[in-house]
Formats: sequence, C-alpha cells, structure tokens
Amino acid sequence: MFSLTVRRHFMVAHSLPREAFGPAQGLHGATFVAEVSFRRQDLNDDAIVLDIGAAGGILEEILEDLNYKNLDEHPAFEGKLSTTEALAKHIADAMATRIQDTQDGPALSGIDVVLRENPDAWAGYSLELPAK
Repeated sequence: MFSLTVRRHFMVAHSLPREAFGPAQGLHGATFVAEVSFRRQDLNDDAIVLDIGAAGGILEEILEDLNYKNLDEHPAFEGKLSTTEALAKHIADAMATRIQDTQDGPALSGIDVVLRENPDAWAGYSLELPAK
C-alpha cells in the first residue's frame, strides 16, 4: 500500500457542553495540525499516489471553511459535538467528496485524517473508499 500525506494547520473556537469534557465545556479555542494521508494499492502512470500540490490545495479549501470559525455556529456541526474525532471525520468525508473528482481519486483505497492538538495528543479517522 502506497501513501501520500499533506498537512496544514487551522484554528477554531468551540464548546463541548457535556460533563465528560470538564473545562472544555465552555467556549475555547483550538489550533490543529491536520494531516491527511491518501492510500492506494498501485502508483499511477506518473509513479505517484496523486498530485501533492492538488491534494494540499483541496485540503486548504476544506480547512478555509473551518479556519477561525466558531464550530458551535457552523452548519456542519449543528446539534452535534465538534470533538476532534468528529472534526477528523468531517474533513475525511469532505476530502473524499472532493478528491473523487480528480484523475486519481477513483484509484484511492482510503483517506486517513489525523488532527494533532499538541505534540502529545491527537485523534483521527480512517475512511475506506470503495473499489472502482
């Protein structure tokens, strides 16, 4: 299995209004480093997983919708908790939708998103893509 990873950072505000989240129940800011990896069984005709510039550009577009936003007011999280795990899934799903429209999109086996909150804590989501 081959993989390619791109990463960018973004900042959000949100609250997690449940007892389990302790002080994070109140509105607070978070800075994330988003690492998105693309997996495929075989390289394309150019001997790559996909175009690294295109992958980074799509990630930037997805994060632009989240960066400096209050997720408590974001339509994608209405009635949902905006945990790091939920945010990773949101990014993976958005990436899958966008990347499938590229030349190499249908050949991808999966997309993995890791969101790093600091050097000692992170969460992620792995999305398996259907074979085409």
